[in-house]
Amino acid sequence: MKVLNERMADENERIRRKRGGIICADGEVWKEQRKFVLTTLKSLGMIKFGSMRFEMEKKIIDSVSQAIEKLEKKSNVVNGIDPLDILHHCIGNLMNNIIFGKNYDENDKTWKWLRQIQEEGVKHIGIAGPLNFLPFLRYLPYYKNLMHLLIDGKLKTHMLYKDIIEDYENNKCTNNDDNVLAAFYKEMKKRMTNGKLGSFTEQQYYHLLADLFGAGTDTTLTSLRWFLIYMAAIPEQQEKIYCELRQFVGNNQVTLDDRHALVILEAAICEVQRIQSVTPVGIPHGAIQSGKIGNFDIPKNTMIVPLQWAIHMNPQYWHNPEEFSPQRFINNEGYLKKPEAFIPFQNGKRMCIGDELARMILFIFAGRIIQNFQINIPTGEIIDWNGDCGITLLPKCQRLIFTLRKKWKK
Repeated sequence: MKVLNERMADENERIRRKRGGIICADGEVWKEQRKFVLTTLKSLGMIKFGSMRFEMEKKIIDSVSQAIEKLEKKSNVVNGIDPLDILHHCIGNLMNNIIFGKNYDENDKTWKWLRQIQEEGVKHIGIAGPLNFLPFLRYLPYYKNLMHLLIDGKLKTHMLYKDIIEDYENNKCTNNDDNVLAAFYKEMKKRMTNGKLGSFTEQQYYHLLADLFGAGTDTTLTSLRWFLIYMAAIPEQQEKIYCELRQFVGNNQVTLDDRHALVILEAAICEVQRIQSVTPVGIPHGAIQSGKIGNFDIPKNTMIVPLQWAIHMNPQYWHNPEEFSPQRFINNEGYLKKPEAFIPFQNGKRMCIGDELARMILFIFAGRIIQNFQINIPTGEIIDWNGDCGITLLPKCQRLIFTLRKKWKK
């Protein structure tokens, strides 16, 4: 415990000196790192058009194909299954590929540990939220122990990242370079040669990898879980999407080229993101200078928390906001529309940097799962729509029945 206390004190001091990663970074560090991440993700295929998009799409399709194969094996379970483990493995491994250039076997001990520590971290960060406003709480036993858990978990994951980086460094000739880890490594080595390291430090390396993997996996996974629950709970909405799929895609599998045609599917995904805001409390921001919001004076350095849930559920912007209605995202001409009050990826300069990647993943996963399975709620099951609010709004454990659809004939 003494050692952990010392590590925690060192970590707190480091945080006070300099914020790492991209989510909590600010100033020149944030600008430099955001530019690097955006450029890297685009080079990996996070774009709406172009040849590189097909490389990213292939990775997503490989991931969803594995998920469908696993769900098919569970399709005969009468009382249904909670698809969390399957989806977490497949979406998490997709992010492993994009961020680290690695793929884990489902039963790999390291991968099981990573999934577990990520789930715990998301819950603990949510519980630790009051520390943002009342820092003195960290000295109380409950929050002090919570901080120990968070910091210890972070340090352990950073040790794992160090091993992955060293493995890449020692096997560059045989490793895959098509990932964020490799891009950062090359940029850092180039800057070392030029003597202008900037924010490309070893600690930044670890924090950035953690931010991208954690945020990319958790938010997308959570949105997809809520989507499947709503589809099972409202079968008529599921049937509308399936009919649209039959009309425009037929027996082919959904690809990103179908986004313009599958308006109902896109609208349903948007409605899930609205009614179950993945980050309902939003990500804390800091005022870099004094100003006003409405009639309120905001002093410099004030923490500002955008309450995303309040915007997405405000009747001033949304008619009957508690009703699940994808139609609100379809205009009179039948095209997809996104009202200004729809901010699933936050807003402004610090909005989610991987928003387009998340849209790509959600579209292909949601479309292909509905294509292949009819989803139902087991008889007698009651859905808890409140969920668990950590840093993200997680669905409660929910069993669903996945019935394999038969190929249809024209």
